Amino acid sequence: MIHLNKNHDPKKNSKIIEDLLTNKISLKEIVHETEQLFIESSKKLSITKNSSWSLKEWLSFTLKRFLVKRANYFEVNSTQLSINSNNEVYPEWKNLLDEEYKKLFKTIQREVNIAEFGAIGDGITDDTKAFEKAIGKGRVVVYVPKGTYLVKGLKLPSYTCIIGEGKGVTTLKLHDGAPVAQWLLTNKNHTRGNRNILVENMSLDWNIERLGDIQKTSSGNNRSSCLTFANVTFGWVKGVEGINPGLHCFDVSSSIYTYLGDGTRSRRGSKYIWLDNLTGYGFGDDGVTTHHSDYIFISNSHMCDPSGRSHQKGFSNSNGFEIDDGSQNVWLLNNSSTRCFGGIEIKAHHTASAAANVHIVGHLSVNDNRAYNFRHIGHHKDIDPESKTAYHITATNIVAVAPVTTDLYQGSAPRGMVVSGYKNVLVNRFILIGDPTYDFQKNPLIAIQYRARNVSLYNITVKDFHNTGPAIKVYGGNQRADDVVIQNVDSCLPSPPLEIGSNVENAVVDHINHEITAPLYT
Repeated sequence: MIHLNKNHDPKKNSKIIEDLLTNKISLKEIVHETEQLFIESSKKLSITKNSSWSLKEWLSFTLKRFLVKRANYFEVNSTQLSINSNNEVYPEWKNLLDEEYKKLFKTIQREVNIAEFGAIGDGITDDTKAFEKAIGKGRVVVYVPKGTYLVKGLKLPSYTCIIGEGKGVTTLKLHDGAPVAQWLLTNKNHTRGNRNILVENMSLDWNIERLGDIQKTSSGNNRSSCLTFANVTFGWVKGVEGINPGLHCFDVSSSIYTYLGDGTRSRRGSKYIWLDNLTGYGFGDDGVTTHHSDYIFISNSHMCDPSGRSHQKGFSNSNGFEIDDGSQNVWLLNNSSTRCFGGIEIKAHHTASAAANVHIVGHLSVNDNRAYNFRHIGHHKDIDPESKTAYHITATNIVAVAPVTTDLYQGSAPRGMVVSGYKNVLVNRFILIGDPTYDFQKNPLIAIQYRARNVSLYNITVKDFHNTGPAIKVYGGNQRADDVVIQNVDSCLPSPPLEIGSNVENAVVDHINHEITAPLYT
């Protein structure tokens, strides 16, 4: 059984995932396979046109226009993924980001060492002023040598690079006097926005110990995180560790979170951001999260062991990676999560637009309660309004190892995957590996439910679970899922591989291989 801790090197994820999946074709062929399947799936998508707004709705939106913009359905028929000769997968738009990276360093006018400005880095001295002087108005590279630097929160202007010597070597730590509603690192101007910012090779310690036994560790909308990019265009965070934030380790966001209705998105979101080789633990809400932002690439990162303390105890929706309200055009590559509520959750609150056009290639979930959870809260039941925005997800080469119950969220039954309320979801090459000593209490491993539509599952492998329900359950009834394709399933379970509920009108099932195995424990 695989065990991952906070010191796990996420650069190893690709090899671990490859070994567990044992695919018989190359990664290039798999990416192409998913692309072709997604093209075909998208052709079958039936769209319900959004009804025109009433006068009351238009007046309400007009009053909110300084905060939000409209977010309607948009057509997607490609994963927009490329793979180069080195077998590296990336979104097609990354070439633009690479050009801006070159532009960043061409624009730099100063390179300084923080020690030149009097920073001590002894974990005792307040070094905030030294950083503020070194950063100035930007167009600077600030090198931060080994040490622990206490700061009261830093704001980075455009064209700024802050570079340490590595995780656990260079540490920025929030000062004991910092309030709860404080970012450790953020960009300087959330209203007008900033561009071309790099943070690299360091640990960010939010210093939760300064708060004592406070019940809730976050405050102030999108504050209380280790690093927040809010209204940033072109940003890079590489080789950075987030430690015990009150809210999130890393948040790619708009200037504020808004909850002004499905069909709206916050203005002043971030775009063209690459997060790579990040690690994080002890987060009050999520490890890596996105809100109301576009064109985000999250790769080779590992999040584990949330505290959940930004939520009421026992009701903590703390996820390793959460693609949240209003996010669009997000790609995740070879990340890992462990002992979170959700490994990857793609979602929205009921009063916000759902994340849309999200593509996963490679993920390792170990002992998360819900390894993969796709949902638009408040748009699930037959009495709820249908989601206007929950569309377009692909997940390729993903692994769920031993989902379990968690104290983070009481009463949440473990699942390998749950799809609720989303349309046009394609999963290709997914292996679920159980702990044969763990009683799954007749629960299904994959649940397609709550008005999900146009969901396709290809090349699914399930093994080593004890006392499960069906490997895949498509729920029926008044809020049934529908328009489902399930093909090439290898199930090594004592229970049936598939259950399709009542009233499910369109389900195509093909090549279900079921090897009945005797239970190891009774």
